[in-house]
Amino acid sequence: MIDIPPEVAIKSTIKLGSVYYYPENSFHSSEPHYFIVINIDPQKDKIIFLVCVSSQIEKSKNRRRTCPIETLVEISPDKYPGFKVNSIIDCNYVRETNVGQLVDKLLRKELQIKSEMNEALVRKLRAGVLSSPLIERRVKTLLQD
Repeated sequence: MIDIPPEVAIKSTIKLGSVYYYPENSFHSSEPHYFIVINIDPQKDKIIFLVCVSSQIEKSKNRRRTCPIETLVEISPDKYPGFKVNSIIDCNYVRETNVGQLVDKLLRKELQIKSEMNEALVRKLRAGVLSSPLIERRVKTLLQD
């Protein structure tokens, strides 16, 4: 088996719908989470925008009960086989990172590259982010098609 350098592994494959699985230091939980790239062309962008997946559907819905319904996207394992349980993506929160940070996580063996999510689902996530009243205009501008 050929060892692909982490920088090449990330830079050559990152695209709309790329899915990464890693623990996020800013979260209370030390458990890894799935993160989905929502940039149209992340290979050219300096900032990578990620939405985070949670299996705590009711907790997420309760926390965001005043937000538009389209900002909470439920995805079942039959829609994305990488998920083992029904999950929810809260499009009212976008994690900003860059390729260098993803490469560092891969170097430290903290990040796993998962199968990519189909474009139709990712477009729903992008629409949720763009309709969220909690996402800054700067982020929405950078995410425009």
